[in-house]
Amino acid sequence: MWSLIAKKRGIWFSADLADTSLHGMQGYRVFIAIALILGDGLYNFLKMLILTAWSLRSQHKKSSASTLPISDDEQSNGTAAISYDEERRNELFLKDQIPWYIAYGGYAAVAAVSIGTVPQIFPQLKWYQILVAYIVAPILAFCNAYGTGLTDWSLVTTYGKLAIFAFGAWTGASHGGVLAGLAACGVMMSIVSTAADLMQDFKTGYLTLASPRSMFISQVIGTAMGCVIAPCVFWLFYKAFDNIGISGSEYPAPNAAIFRSMAILGVDGFSSLPKNCLTLCYIFFVGAIVVNLIRDLVPKKLLPA
Repeated sequence: MWSLIAKKRGIWFSADLADTSLHGMQGYRVFIAIALILGDGLYNFLKMLILTAWSLRSQHKKSSASTLPISDDEQSNGTAAISYDEERRNELFLKDQIPWYIAYGGYAAVAAVSIGTVPQIFPQLKWYQILVAYIVAPILAFCNAYGTGLTDWSLVTTYGKLAIFAFGAWTGASHGGVLAGLAACGVMMSIVSTAADLMQDFKTGYLTLASPRSMFISQVIGTAMGCVIAPCVFWLFYKAFDNIGISGSEYPAPNAAIFRSMAILGVDGFSSLPKNCLTLCYIFFVGAIVVNLIRDLVPKKLLPA
């Protein structure tokens, strides 16, 4: 397909543009790939929401349903007897639970630190935007954590892409919307990803009879270490390699280029795309959804191995 698009040089886009320009050939490569990613991500995002809502509804109906006892041997409330192992796990897990005021207070403290520090690092992202991100993040974190528990599939990057478009468009191109969108994406992904990881750790601790409080403290220590180690590793690479992040180099960081292109698209709008690029994006966006539908709806025995 790229060879066919390349033949349109001088018709669809300027012949003087380099292949690395987003207004030329590179724009078709990047934005068509983004369309595929967004189509796949949106489909799975909606799929996770539907599965989560359906599971919660089923649990609610199951808990509210009442059954009549048929014999004296059955329990009057209609619930099955809990095994000794399950009862032991519940006892240990609930005995060492984390107080609610620590959870709420800790989240408020982290939000306050982020509101004070992130705008100093990224002036394009204002304090009230960080506040909005921390207000919305728990809802998205719950959806992602619950969906991850059901399917073992975290959609944290999808939530990050939503933050890119939302905060990038909110800030605007004239006020550094690209950097603001990327910074907000980092904040949102950190919150949503940490929530899903912690829930998975709690599940492991529940099955292995580990203390949830100890696991939470370990997670806090690991996160604090990551806040120091990750920037140091990045700075090491940044200083050691002059061409890091450049296409064709030893460390091209292709995912970073895609996220940057998403931020540009969110700020500048569709007018920044080359000619007919938007039409191709629509086609591949729908194609990604159709492929996912075929994968989920068609019986597996009819699909190729």
